[in-house]
Amino acid sequence: MKSETDDFFRTCEVEAEELLDQLGRIATALWIYDFDLKRILWANASGLEVWGASSLEQLRSRDLSSDMSRTVAERLNQYKADFQRSDATFTETWTLYPLGVPKTLQVIFRGTRLKDGRTGMLCEGIVNHEIRPETLRSAEALLHTPVMISLYSRNGAPLYRNPASRASQIETELTLQNRLVDGSIAEAMMGALDYGSDCKVVAQTRTTNGIRWHEITARTCRDAVTGVQAYLVSEIDVTELKETQERARFLADHDFLTGLPNRLYLQSRLPAMINAALTEGRNLYLYFIDLNGFKVINDTLGHITGDLVLSAAAARLSGFAGERGTVARLGGDEFIVCIPERAAGLNPQDTGRQLLDLFSEPMDIGGQLLQVSAAAGMSVCPDDGKDMDTLMRHGDLALYEARGGRANTITPFSMDLRQRLDERVALEQDLWRALENNEFLLHFQPRVCVRTGAILSAEALIRWQHPRRGLLNPGSFIPACEETGMIVEVGEWVYRQVALHQKHLQDAGIDISLSLNLSVRQFQDQELIEKLLLLPQETGCDPHRIGFEITESMLLGDSPAMRFSLSRMKKCGYNILIDDFGTGYSNLAYLQNYPIDVLKIDRTFINDLKTAAPITRLIISLGNVLNVRIVAEGVETAEQLEWLRANGCDEYQGFLFSRPVPFADLVQQCEEDQERRRNQSKVLKVRKPRQAITRRA
Repeated sequence: MKSETDDFFRTCEVEAEELLDQLGRIATALWIYDFDLKRILWANASGLEVWGASSLEQLRSRDLSSDMSRTVAERLNQYKADFQRSDATFTETWTLYPLGVPKTLQVIFRGTRLKDGRTGMLCEGIVNHEIRPETLRSAEALLHTPVMISLYSRNGAPLYRNPASRASQIETELTLQNRLVDGSIAEAMMGALDYGSDCKVVAQTRTTNGIRWHEITARTCRDAVTGVQAYLVSEIDVTELKETQERARFLADHDFLTGLPNRLYLQSRLPAMINAALTEGRNLYLYFIDLNGFKVINDTLGHITGDLVLSAAAARLSGFAGERGTVARLGGDEFIVCIPERAAGLNPQDTGRQLLDLFSEPMDIGGQLLQVSAAAGMSVCPDDGKDMDTLMRHGDLALYEARGGRANTITPFSMDLRQRLDERVALEQDLWRALENNEFLLHFQPRVCVRTGAILSAEALIRWQHPRRGLLNPGSFIPACEETGMIVEVGEWVYRQVALHQKHLQDAGIDISLSLNLSVRQFQDQELIEKLLLLPQETGCDPHRIGFEITESMLLGDSPAMRFSLSRMKKCGYNILIDDFGTGYSNLAYLQNYPIDVLKIDRTFINDLKTAAPITRLIISLGNVLNVRIVAEGVETAEQLEWLRANGCDEYQGFLFSRPVPFADLVQQCEEDQERRRNQSKVLKVRKPRQAITRRA
């Protein structure tokens, strides 16, 4: 009884059976391929020999799709499409693998119509025994490679495309000029090639998958058929890499939440705006905007609502400035609007009032109308300063004054505000005296194991025992240290004291580590790393028990200099911690390039776990991926600790365990912790034999 497959093959025979009988006696191997069934329908005697088949029935029974590569399948589909579109013929070198034995043939492919109307392919193959192995392998590589390889004539017309290139073409005869979105790039490439230069560009390309970024490499060669000069072009799709680079570049100098330029962007662009104003003899107006009551919105309505308010404020400011100026977010709820005099259109006071009027209308935040007002300070170049630092400092003073002044008024910087500068100068003198008179001291806040409650480390926090004002927290004097550059000297005092305290702990048999903060300004000190590397020799401290905390924003841009500095510190034995992680919008791809030991989750995420839980879990997961420890900052409640324990956080610090305490109190805490753990160990040793007796019983 005939099989259904045989019946189907019978119906699919080509019409001229007499012709097939004649073809069967030809010495050239012939066979007919069915694209849909992926089987051979007919072959002459030479074809049967090529395919290693004893009979036509045996050859027909073979399912060629069972070991067909994806590249070959795509190539055959291209043939089918070409045959259906036109009377095409292709001549190529193919290696067949009948019964696993490679046979190389020069094959001519032509389309043919089967009896049932479908498209088949007539194949005429001549075995080529003289092709060298390297030629065979290069042909196979050309067939299977995902690199798109094309040969173009000097006028840009296509002469050859490998399967990968053919699959990406939106049209069969698409020229090189039309292949690229910007045809001028193709013309420039071809011009450079004619002058003997190889070319490599990254350009937008029209493909069957839409507009894509391709890295294109081109060189001149000769067409093997005609002998005339041609262009050999290879293309690699780099769209994902290009988009990632663009995104990283954007995030480096733009605010993630609002999309506005950030302080880093301003630092790179504002000096040029200042120079242009000075060169042209025109004013440059800097308006510093602060949202009144924003903290209340965050505290009462939540950070999500607060973020929406910031985004709405950014949109209003951007819409006002338009192409006249630049709007940037300085941080928190502070913005700056920079407008050159020639673009202002109004006097500076009127422009400032218009900026404040932007907030006269309530904001619709998720269907809830919120009335948000603003304060504004202004500094003017060149009257209030001729460099970025001076203008920013004077603008900050004006904004500080505006916050306490009448609503809806613009406060310009004036010489009356210089008193604040004088106070800062006085503060700087006090700081130098404090350094000389040893008025600074360190408090330490323990870091505790989430699982066991054991003290593992402690963060050093500077305090100032002021002779008149009492004990001052760092927020009241560290900004002045940063601004004046004193942070270098104060910072050196801190890390030397930490090293000495660590040596004391080491001698007392207390095995915990200590950490301290390093600022951007300290890293600008070219001698910092050398001093840190000498610290173990000078103090006897163990560098493996000392960690340096840096902010996430210091890693933006994947700085080779920062990588080198941190690597030297790490090689010395120091630990590297990222402080306030999650607020700096660092590029995650860069993190793995740094020798990081610990990520410290910013306290804002811990304070608002109801809304920030997904991000906090993500940071903990990131720690697992990067193989670093995760520390939660600002833990104040048992519920927060329980959440951290349930979600796999390693350590925590915060008021729940201890406020920052003097060094003597830290030593006492560690001794009590060691005693507690020794007692627990004794209990376990006592219980273990009893459990063994119970099991025997």
